[in-house]
Amino acid sequence: MMLYKEPAPIKDRENPFESMMSRFNIAAEVLGLDEETYNVLKSPTRQVIVNVPVTMDDGKVRVFEGFRVVHSNILGPSKGGIRYAPDVFLDEVKALAAWMTWKCAVVDIPYGGAKGGIICDPYSMSAGEIERLTRAYTSSLVDIFGPDQDIPAPDMGTGPREMAWLMDEYSKTKGSTVHAVVTGKPLVLGGSLGRVEATGRGVMVSAMAAMEKLEMDPNKSTAVVQGFGNVGAWAAKLMAERGVKILGISDVSGAYWNDNGIDIEEAIEYKNAHNGRLEGFKGAETMNPDELLTAKVDVLVPAAVEDVITIHNVNKIQARLIVEGANGPTSYKADNIINEKGIMVVPDILANSGGVTVSYFEWVQNRMGFKWTLDRINSRAERIMNESFERVYAASQKYNVPMRIAAYIVAIDKVAMTYKYRGGF
Repeated sequence: MMLYKEPAPIKDRENPFESMMSRFNIAAEVLGLDEETYNVLKSPTRQVIVNVPVTMDDGKVRVFEGFRVVHSNILGPSKGGIRYAPDVFLDEVKALAAWMTWKCAVVDIPYGGAKGGIICDPYSMSAGEIERLTRAYTSSLVDIFGPDQDIPAPDMGTGPREMAWLMDEYSKTKGSTVHAVVTGKPLVLGGSLGRVEATGRGVMVSAMAAMEKLEMDPNKSTAVVQGFGNVGAWAAKLMAERGVKILGISDVSGAYWNDNGIDIEEAIEYKNAHNGRLEGFKGAETMNPDELLTAKVDVLVPAAVEDVITIHNVNKIQARLIVEGANGPTSYKADNIINEKGIMVVPDILANSGGVTVSYFEWVQNRMGFKWTLDRINSRAERIMNESFERVYAASQKYNVPMRIAAYIVAIDKVAMTYKYRGGF
């Protein structure tokens, strides 16, 4: 089973906050943002560092360092995942929180951006250790979290299990069950239908919208999906259902190619039966993973890790359309070359925002005490993604800028106007 993980842009090889600001600055200049608003929007509202003591299975106490950054609460309560990773650091979390602000704004949902992280290696820890860590982290941030303040979600190294523990620990401090304090929960604890495929579905919707603008017929188009995890597998499956021939896929075990198109259902079944890996998959030939990105196809979907499209390979890319299912897959330095080549890019803060959209639906359902049907969730998510794409595309035409900068323009403009309506400082 492919578990839902809320997507989030992740660090590049340079300072991730500076990478975010490079694109922010271009959009701010186009908008003519005044100095006051610029300074307010670039700076996180709150940065919290906590030391979390945890009793390990051997009886010893380890102290873990944790973070929670609220970038903005101008549009509403802040929203963003919690990352468990050995290399997470404050500037990364600051960038992730800022990206969440722009992601929520670009799809027009009433959230600001936040992110959290704990420096740990969850894959070397027992379930009991992770539970104690999660509960201690929650207790230390109980005054930050809240359904009307700051709403966590899963990210790298976390999932529905950790969100259940967080909700339970937070609820204990309030003396009642508070489902809406967190999203990405198990279904039985108030999680939402559609969450597993939400991000991949958003990638598919974005791809179809972009292909229509480029007058590309899905039934005559080919694609490769780099990264066959939750996002990539669902994106490939849903794109294939709409007629796109998926010629190549890849994961940590390597890259796989079939000139006649890969049977995506078969690939997903194989992966699920082999510990989430494609290694040994017989439905395609193996190939050099680096060549997958530069293969002659119509659509490229980078859905794995950050910085896979760089100045070292961007000149070799042959796709007409790039739809960023991953977070930060294109380096800042590669942007200009992509634009010069005339390749349309649907940026990550738009293309993979289907996850936070369905997270918003989960929060709404929790507040209502009522569950929506899967059809209603999918139809509403697709409508939001399509409307958001049209807004960004219109901005790109109006200002004569690439889709990435247009997405920033749409997001920053919305937050800036809201800031001014609220009266500023």
